[in-house]
Amino acid sequence: MDGTRDIKDDEEAAKRARRHALKELNMSPPETRKATLDSSLKRHTALTKRAKLSIGLENRDHILKDIETLTLEKYVEEIATSLLEGLAKCKTDKDIWAATEIISAVYRRLGMSFTPKFVEMLAQALSPPPRNAVTTQNVNLDLQEKEVAARITRQRPVLRVSCELALVGIIGKNSASISASSESKSGGEWIMKVTKDLLSHDTTLSSVPLLITFIKGYGRQFLGISANNSTDEIPESEELVEKEVRDRFRKMCEGYYDSVAKLLVKEHKRLQEQDRRNHEAYIRSGEIFEDRQQAYEKMTKNYEKLLSNCQTLSELLNQRMPPLPDASKSDTIGISSGERQAGDELDSNVGRGGQWEDDEERKFYEDLIDLKDWVPRSFLNIPEGEAETSSQTEGDTEADIERLMDMTREVDEDTEDGDDEIRSASPVTEVDAVVAPGPSQILTGILGKLPNATSRDSIDEVAIEFMYINSKAARKRLVKFLLSSQKQRLDLIPYYGRLVATINKYAPGLAKEVLVAIEEEFRYLQRKRKVVKELSTVRARNTTWFSVLTKFHLVPPHIILHLLRVFLDDLTGTNVDSLAALLEGCGRFLLRGPDTGAKTAEMLELMKRKQTLQKFDQRQILLLENAYYQCNPPERGPIEHKQRSVTEQFIRHLLCDVLSRKTLDNVLKLLRKLHWEEHETERVLFKMFSKPWKVSYSSITLVAMLAYDLQRYHSKFCVDIVDQILENVRHGMEQNIYKNNQKRVATVKYLGELYIYRLVNSRVIFDTLWSLVTFGHFEGRPLPGQISPIDAPDDYFRIRLICTLLDCCGMCFDRGSYKRKLDRFLTFFQLYILTKTDIPMDVDFMITDTMEQLRPKLVMYKTFEEAAAAVDEMFENTKADGDDSGDESGDEDDNRSAVAGQEDQAVDDEQTEGRPTSPDHLVLLDARENLGPSEEEAADFDKEFSKMLSDAAADAKKVDRKAAMSAWDTGVTMTGGVVARRGKKDVDRDDIEANSDPNSSGVMRFAVLSKKANKNLTRELEIPTSSALAANTLSAQMQSKQEQEQLKRLVLDYEHREEQAEMRALESSMRAQGIRLRYNNFGS
Repeated sequence: MDGTRDIKDDEEAAKRARRHALKELNMSPPETRKATLDSSLKRHTALTKRAKLSIGLENRDHILKDIETLTLEKYVEEIATSLLEGLAKCKTDKDIWAATEIISAVYRRLGMSFTPKFVEMLAQALSPPPRNAVTTQNVNLDLQEKEVAARITRQRPVLRVSCELALVGIIGKNSASISASSESKSGGEWIMKVTKDLLSHDTTLSSVPLLITFIKGYGRQFLGISANNSTDEIPESEELVEKEVRDRFRKMCEGYYDSVAKLLVKEHKRLQEQDRRNHEAYIRSGEIFEDRQQAYEKMTKNYEKLLSNCQTLSELLNQRMPPLPDASKSDTIGISSGERQAGDELDSNVGRGGQWEDDEERKFYEDLIDLKDWVPRSFLNIPEGEAETSSQTEGDTEADIERLMDMTREVDEDTEDGDDEIRSASPVTEVDAVVAPGPSQILTGILGKLPNATSRDSIDEVAIEFMYINSKAARKRLVKFLLSSQKQRLDLIPYYGRLVATINKYAPGLAKEVLVAIEEEFRYLQRKRKVVKELSTVRARNTTWFSVLTKFHLVPPHIILHLLRVFLDDLTGTNVDSLAALLEGCGRFLLRGPDTGAKTAEMLELMKRKQTLQKFDQRQILLLENAYYQCNPPERGPIEHKQRSVTEQFIRHLLCDVLSRKTLDNVLKLLRKLHWEEHETERVLFKMFSKPWKVSYSSITLVAMLAYDLQRYHSKFCVDIVDQILENVRHGMEQNIYKNNQKRVATVKYLGELYIYRLVNSRVIFDTLWSLVTFGHFEGRPLPGQISPIDAPDDYFRIRLICTLLDCCGMCFDRGSYKRKLDRFLTFFQLYILTKTDIPMDVDFMITDTMEQLRPKLVMYKTFEEAAAAVDEMFENTKADGDDSGDESGDEDDNRSAVAGQEDQAVDDEQTEGRPTSPDHLVLLDARENLGPSEEEAADFDKEFSKMLSDAAADAKKVDRKAAMSAWDTGVTMTGGVVARRGKKDVDRDDIEANSDPNSSGVMRFAVLSKKANKNLTRELEIPTSSALAANTLSAQMQSKQEQEQLKRLVLDYEHREEQAEMRALESSMRAQGIRLRYNNFGS
């Protein structure tokens, strides 16, 4: 350690010697210039370009050579600019010293023509950021951090080179003189002035790294503090900075450190408080929300950075670190030991018996930010004595960075007023005047943010920004803007009130101006009590302002009580609305306030008495009742949560949380694994499956799919579900209670899904539709103006139910008798719609969408008479045609299968593809259709086969007409079966077949056809069966019958194969949806 310290001491001594030598060289008279100096533009341009690249060690020799050989007088400004740009590339100590030598060489060549301009440029480069940039709060934080880091990187080498120039005599009061005077001061004054300006305007402590860099490199020269704790004393005559300047500079830095240390303690407490709140939030809700977590991480990051800077400054300035308090037991969350904690006082004012409804409302109106923690004291007009007193009080937020200005005020007073060079080198005011916009433009921007400031943080940021431009004119303009805001935006008034309350602590006249303005408006509105509609929004805004300011303790109690008395003295007309609004806004606060509670209670009793004595309409009675119970809610016990068994909780979790298209198979398996034999399990399942409103509306389809899957295993359970659903629909129509409307919509939607999945048939759907339009009306016929207690003319909810049911399953009725049934219902549905009065727009849109989906070309009836005539015609046609409600279950099943498949695929195609096939998910179909053709099918086949043979014979007759005529003329003998097919009406088919049977009588009857006189003659001829003709004929007949049976079998096998192919296609399509088909024989 001693060796390292000796090396550092030697390095410091070498640096000090170099600085003394260079300072003497700079202060010495200039040498005689060479007679011939190069003044070419090319070489001067090359010099400026090389200087812009870098004036570090690598370019030092070239630049020094050019400085000695060039004239330079004509390019002073260009050279100064290029030297300043080249400073940014100087990173190491060698580069900094090389830059110092180059600038010194230019100084010795150009003298006073170069120094003032260059020093002014150095001061501008070291100036703090513009004030408007500091006060802007809505800038992206990441972008702001990048800008600060870039500024620190840019200013660090400039500050180091400026310190070196001050030490070598270039920056100083009399640096331009040829011979140094004993009374002249060094550039330490200039460095202290620049450093003070840089730190005092930095409210975010972003310039602390610059101060650390300065103390590390030049603390010994400017502050008299050794960075390596060296014990060697330097004679005062060898010091480059005067002792007076060093003492004042060190005092300023120590004062700045005290401010940073106190700010560290405050941030430490804030971090602990935030940690405690996060812990409380985690205990309450089981998680910490993302925004709260992000705010905590940001606060931790800023605290760690501040702690590191404070520790570094403490070591460099030889100051003690401030004690950081640990979290005490009273601040932590734990089990109460029986003592009353601090939070209990807050809880007494929150809840049913307190002034505030909840803790969030209390925080909004009571937890206001203190602007002196965010805004420098110079902008808050805080007196000096008050500032010193507040800094000494315990628990008060300590002085911020602006305390640096207060502590260095004595330093400024000791500085000589005639220091023109220093005054010119501090261009902060000129820069601000050029860069920063005027107060009027800034105020306009602040006022533009107010309509969008709808949170506590945003309105607090606006308050902070306003204090930087606070003035009497600005406050008047702010009050005018607040009171002339949009009349419909009453939601902004609480935030405006928080803005007024926050600023009022340091600008007391603001709240008074607002209060005077709304009182004048109140008196004007009282004079215009009879003007109702035109001033309704103005009255609402006025009462809202009074309510909000009252809860911020900005309205004296006697004023708000006087307002209540004025309303009660003339409790008519608009005063009723105003009184109700005022009580709803701040009645609870006044009733439970210690100063206003008794008077408010008396006024509430007076209001109740007037309510019983005076005559009010129903709307006014409702307003007064709501206002009374809003500020004085009735006592009620705690809400008892329903206790559910573990099985019920599990089933509710499956159907309400887990159920989705991907998890449908898993949910089905888990439901099947339940103990269905237990009554409690079946009861819970029945309640969940028969109350579709307990699940989300989008999951109703999935519940219907589960019911369809469970039908194979628990058929009685599904029958009970359907019965209960139909009973719920009927019960809803009988009662027609408004609060059950959402349940009724879910029930009707569920019924439609049950039809899609084959748990109910079309008769149930049509019966439900017809009951919705006829139930409760006289003789089932709705009429205009006919009052029904359960279906009023202005009640449109049944239309919603019908549209919901038709949207779900109406597309299934698009063919056959079902299409005709739906057309008849739609005709009557139009009649029902026309009985309603003034259909709302949303209901009209729903009807239009449903009709376009079902019957796009349907023309709606315009009047009730047209619809009534169409309904009468429909009933007459129905009676004439008879009942066509035949069994079309095949078509119905096909329609529903197609709709179910399309619906499942349209709802979530990607999820359906990802759903695995379940081997246990079965659908049972009747296998009787696979046992062969029935008797009716065989008869139909024989009929079609006979028709085919007749057509074939007719075609053969046309093709070979001559052969056929010759056969006819020769009287060909034919069997009885052929005669029957030739169309003899007097020959019965059964008799011919009996006669052709050789076992019946031992003979075979033949019919001989002949033609005589253009007439066909038939004569029967009996031939013994033993004859060759009979034997050949019988053999040919049997062969023909065998061929017919073979052809019949081939055709039926072909149809059977077609049916098998269709069933395989159906099975594959259902398997893609996660449904497996199994065919079962339910009996013969």
